[in-house]
Amino acid sequence: MSDGRLRIAMISAHSCPVGTLGSKDTGGMSVYIVELARQLGKQGHVVDAYTRVHDPNDPIIIDLGENARLIHLKAGEDADIHKLAVYSHLPDFACNLEAFRKENGLEYDLVFSHYWLSAWVGRYLEGWWGVPHIAMFHTLGAVKNAGGIGEDEPELRIKTEGELARNCHIIAPTDKEKENLIQYYGSRPERISVVPCGVNMELFRRVDRNVARQRLGLENEKVILFVGRIEPLKGVEQLLKAIPLLPNSQQARLVIVGGDESSQHEVKILQELSLALGIKDRVTFSGIKKQEEMPLYYSAADVCVVPSYYESFGLVTLESLACGTPVVATDVGDMKSIIRQGETGFVVDDNDPGNLARKIALILSRPGMDTESAMVTRASISRYSWPNIAEAIVRECRLVLDGYCAVTP
Repeated sequence: MSDGRLRIAMISAHSCPVGTLGSKDTGGMSVYIVELARQLGKQGHVVDAYTRVHDPNDPIIIDLGENARLIHLKAGEDADIHKLAVYSHLPDFACNLEAFRKENGLEYDLVFSHYWLSAWVGRYLEGWWGVPHIAMFHTLGAVKNAGGIGEDEPELRIKTEGELARNCHIIAPTDKEKENLIQYYGSRPERISVVPCGVNMELFRRVDRNVARQRLGLENEKVILFVGRIEPLKGVEQLLKAIPLLPNSQQARLVIVGGDESSQHEVKILQELSLALGIKDRVTFSGIKKQEEMPLYYSAADVCVVPSYYESFGLVTLESLACGTPVVATDVGDMKSIIRQGETGFVVDDNDPGNLARKIALILSRPGMDTESAMVTRASISRYSWPNIAEAIVRECRLVLDGYCAVTP
């Protein structure tokens, strides 16, 4: 780092950052890694993001942008496997990463791991290389289990995650996650830095609503949007139950974006619920869409709804607001900081269908979003632009490095 540039090894062992967004193990964390790596590269730092091979056709190296690349390493079979099964292959992943580093004469100033599986690898690299390790968990198993929604996270994750959380310097995206780390895992407050996630303001921008709806084949009707993985934790069933509670004058089409082959069982359950609620004809399951298509969906919608039981941050909310579309969200992640209550949307205490319906109805009753209103909504989250977030991450990295050097002989 003699030239002032940071050389960072990012770790995403179980999930490929350039995988299909909206699939089972590819979501906000993948967006975070790719966007942050690209922005750090633009700012002159060097980032190598390491992940495991998920397909024999995966290229070893993928350029992400200036000074940033993704590197695939063999660890287990060259196929998608359950993320818990990745655990037994982590030693191979770490050894193959070290072999790649040596073969290519690479040196890093620090390790930045993402998710508990990657943090396990990061701890070993920290010891091997004599550099600091920063971890970001993105979700916490103990918090998910406390919510009691969906399958319980296994004891292996809870135990390993807890050990890591007590021994790593951590980047948490919200004050709430910092509190959770302290409460559930006994993390030391002084070793947790809070830096929010970011949004690509160049990609997510307003598209004329009529143009967006025409391109998506949506009729001239009110549109409610959901974006995310299709799993119980996301609360989609609560949103479906809210639709019949809307006043007759505000009936709308619900467009659900997300869900791959692994979530077809859950999609079928939601389709059956739509039929039972008498709203089947007003619900569209659009499946997974490329990120480049999403500004069309956000711009076509009158409101985006995030009915989750748990979110570590809430990237969908940032994306929607960047496109000028208001959001109704449960009080998860950093929603209360992101959304200006009553102005750019509403945060509700929980995802009770009645609560959701009342706030959705308030937004649908507003006059159509004009350009000026959309720009005001967009400007409200400008502080979350990736250049700002990347600079904050760099500041934290330098502080950690300075502290590490101060105690390392």
